[in-house]
Amino acid sequence: MTSDTVQPGASSLIISPFARLRDLLGDIAPDGEAIDMTIGEPRHAMPDFIQNKLCAALDGFAKYPPIRGTLSLRQAIAEWIERRYPDLSGMMDPEAHILPLNGSREGLFSAIFPAIERRSFAGRPAVLIPNPFYQCYAAAALAAGAEPIFLPADKDSAFLPDLNKIDEAVLARTAVIYLCSPSNPQGAVADRAYLRALIALAADHDIMIFADECYSEIYCNDPPPGALEVAKSVQGDFRRVLAFNSLSKRSNLPGLRSGFVAGDEDFIKVFSGFRNVTCPQIPLPIQNVSEAVWRDEEHVSASRARYVEKFSIAENIIKRLFEYSPPDGGFFLWLNVRKWGGGERVATTLWKECSVKVLPGAYLAQSEIDGSNPGSDFVRIALVHDSGTTERALKRIVKTLG
Repeated sequence: MTSDTVQPGASSLIISPFARLRDLLGDIAPDGEAIDMTIGEPRHAMPDFIQNKLCAALDGFAKYPPIRGTLSLRQAIAEWIERRYPDLSGMMDPEAHILPLNGSREGLFSAIFPAIERRSFAGRPAVLIPNPFYQCYAAAALAAGAEPIFLPADKDSAFLPDLNKIDEAVLARTAVIYLCSPSNPQGAVADRAYLRALIALAADHDIMIFADECYSEIYCNDPPPGALEVAKSVQGDFRRVLAFNSLSKRSNLPGLRSGFVAGDEDFIKVFSGFRNVTCPQIPLPIQNVSEAVWRDEEHVSASRARYVEKFSIAENIIKRLFEYSPPDGGFFLWLNVRKWGGGERVATTLWKECSVKVLPGAYLAQSEIDGSNPGSDFVRIALVHDSGTTERALKRIVKTLG
């Protein structure tokens, strides 16, 4: 498999895709109601008990919070994991397997450092990243001095990296494989067979798996499997496997900055020590709120039903114009707009002509050595607004392009 060697300072890795979009659109002013569908910021109602829980714990702002989180929060997370993945019932030890985070991004970035230090490599360590990708993965690799290697995740491979095409020499020096399932932006889900193959590959080469599962609770049909439940079934433990999740997407609380990492007991212990001197604690009032939110599923089910409704709306509106099938998970549309000139041209056209802002797919992907970019033919559309706003935006898109 071809790899892209990227040196620190590569603009496509360190510049936010949203900053690139601002540069692309420049001074173009929307004509009428502007609808921004670029950012994956949930806008459904947050749980209605949040305010009371927060107010009841305000005194906690006067105290330094424990870096490992309160035991009651870790217990709530462990219980949620066991409810969500019944095969793990009774298996999650809140003292050994759980570490609260300031959102999943904090952990996905900071965990790379102890992951690289856990063993020696012949040459520069490598970090494998699906392409398109979440920029945090590449930023972590570069910050840790590793080589980010991008694995194509396109239609030919069901929008997941083809594990059979990774070069053995690359695997020999790989420290971490990032996997996002459901994936951002394509909405692909790694099934149990894929996860079993990934875990076996990691075991053969002593590679850490960083499973980014922050979209795990947004799906239309079957709940996506998790890396931890498959690891337990394959090898009897969580060795080399870490799952990251948060309350941002699940509970419509992106501003709370509350998540967790769970899995490999030995790594969690080392990572906990690393975080103790390098990373921020979660304020005690936020931990109090988080504990309550992880214990409640009613608001999650209600939010998921709204996404299912919006995907149905999308199918009815855009299937006349696009080759469309609902994603297996997440809340994005990943639309091929090649026949209209590609993602950048379409993003410019839509903003100029119908005041709908979408994100060019190229801004979420790394170009290959030959200059091609697996996202250049696509736009990403976040279905985070209410159903009425979503319907108006999609109808404008179809009218403008059609």
